[in-house]
Amino acid sequence: MKNKIAVVTGGAHGIGFSVITELIDRGVYVACWDNSPKMGVSMKSFGNKVLPINCDISDFESVEKAYRKTKKELGTPQIVINSAGIAGPNKTVDDYDIDEWRRVNRINLDGTFFVNKVCIGDMKNENYGRIMNIASIAGKEGNPNASAYSASKAGVIALTKSLGKEVAEFNISVNCITPAAAKTRIFDQMSKEHINYMLSKIPRGRFLDVREAAKMIVWAVSDENSFTTGAVFDLSGGRATY
Repeated sequence: MKNKIAVVTGGAHGIGFSVITELIDRGVYVACWDNSPKMGVSMKSFGNKVLPINCDISDFESVEKAYRKTKKELGTPQIVINSAGIAGPNKTVDDYDIDEWRRVNRINLDGTFFVNKVCIGDMKNENYGRIMNIASIAGKEGNPNASAYSASKAGVIALTKSLGKEVAEFNISVNCITPAAAKTRIFDQMSKEHINYMLSKIPRGRFLDVREAAKMIVWAVSDENSFTTGAVFDLSGGRATY
């Protein structure tokens, strides 16, 4: 993977940050697309090995601008990991605010589509690419009181499968992972009851470690993963068996 160029969205925290750490260890140049006010601080430890770019993935113009800057300063990305996302409120469907529903889907689903869309053209031209979208076990099974999040992540799974088939002939792998809950900043958006519910569903009896997710993700975007595409890699600790 040495000297390859990667885009990681939502890299200022959580799984995305751990993925950047793994990629840097393998000699990859990384552009971190994030709109967190703490991105500058979190990226400091990487020095000039990471290019931080302020980007709101729910805004297509912002995504296009981030892509142009990445190409200008690093080169054309061969690897894309879309990790940015939000949980939204824990409410029943009848109580769910419509604007919140739209916001969650705009970031989680539309944002994934936007990021995949801007990167895939150059990958096809170069006949090479690796894309990993971060979905969720909620996208497979649906979590109660999290309808927007569950629906958006189910959409990410379907988008991944569709795009994977579209570009299979171009030596491009497009896959996603469905992690169980990990102790990241996204927990701040959830109620204690919802967090306890998620833990109770994991046969391993613990939450996912972000480093475990990063190891699987980085392998899936390496040259070693040369055949699998349109696939869903399970990281649910035994919660899902398909």
